[in-house]
Amino acid sequence: MPGLDYFRETETTQISAPIETHQSVETEPSSPTDSMPIDHGFAAPAPGVYYNPRLDPKNYLEGPLSWNPATRLRQMLARPGIVVAPGICDGISARCALEAGFDCMYQSGAATTASRLGMPDLAIATLNDFVQSAQMVCSLNPSVPVIADADTGFGGPAMVARTVTQYARAGVAGLHIEDQVQTKRCGHLLGKQVVSREEFLTRIRAAVIARDSIPGGSDFVIIGRTDSAQVLGMEEAIIRLKLAADAGADVCFIEGVRTAELLKSTVAALEPKPVLVNVISGGLTPSFTCQEAENMGAKIIIFSLVSCVAAVHGIRAAMQSLKKTGTDFSSAKGMDPKAFFEVMGLDDVVQLDARAGGKAFEVV
Repeated sequence: MPGLDYFRETETTQISAPIETHQSVETEPSSPTDSMPIDHGFAAPAPGVYYNPRLDPKNYLEGPLSWNPATRLRQMLARPGIVVAPGICDGISARCALEAGFDCMYQSGAATTASRLGMPDLAIATLNDFVQSAQMVCSLNPSVPVIADADTGFGGPAMVARTVTQYARAGVAGLHIEDQVQTKRCGHLLGKQVVSREEFLTRIRAAVIARDSIPGGSDFVIIGRTDSAQVLGMEEAIIRLKLAADAGADVCFIEGVRTAELLKSTVAALEPKPVLVNVISGGLTPSFTCQEAENMGAKIIIFSLVSCVAAVHGIRAAMQSLKKTGTDFSSAKGMDPKAFFEVMGLDDVVQLDARAGGKAFEVV
């Protein structure tokens, strides 16, 4: 592991509830940073808490936004304002999000499973499905951060580590790992089951180790997600996220926060760690607006199904209209092929060809 990325270890951090067989983590021997003062505007890490001075939020407060999406996401997290990431499900939805001016996007696991496989969010999509989708989405505007769902990490510690490296290579800025069992389901469905605290922490540690092992020093963001609120209660959910933060998670994500009061108390309990809130219309969490979530202290808000639910409504209507009238004229709403391709980046391709001396697209 890189010399500056380490876990500080003495006794285990004290938590009000008992911790299941919490294992200590080996530290780097005689690290020169052990004597470094910690001065980053946040509470100093307690004994047993992961701390990487290179990733300290204070290092991302100044300067222009980076072209590196992971670095840019860290800058956005360190600076004022909530990060708004609409859920995208494919290239069309990603293009529309970019056209609308969003500066961050969220690759939803449910939306990816639906768009790529036509299946529900029930642990059916694989790592390859997620990575292939991410490669395409991240290539459309490589400087815009994409936060990607990584479900449970797709296996044990080695598989979690592989997931992180594959996502990072695809251009993803950050991912979230959850504590559901491997046969997981959408966080807004009933009947969820979660693994033990220790298994959850093993996933987080594996993700952090993998990130810190990327040559050159990666800014990749690790988000710890718990689905335990609906299974074991909010108190357990808070404990799990505190432990995940101690293990190196950069952001905390409680799925299914049911009230504004619970969101406020969650933010207060996890401070200074940024908190992510997931809004799905008709789901467990109220339909908070971006401003409402920011006022309650959330740092990231994602709208997981905003694109794929809208796509279902739009495509359903278009198909029903075609079936009824025998034409797609009304559903097209005046958008001809060229106008459609312009949303998909036609002008960029034409300009690149011309600058390179090509003449294939002089007339389109």
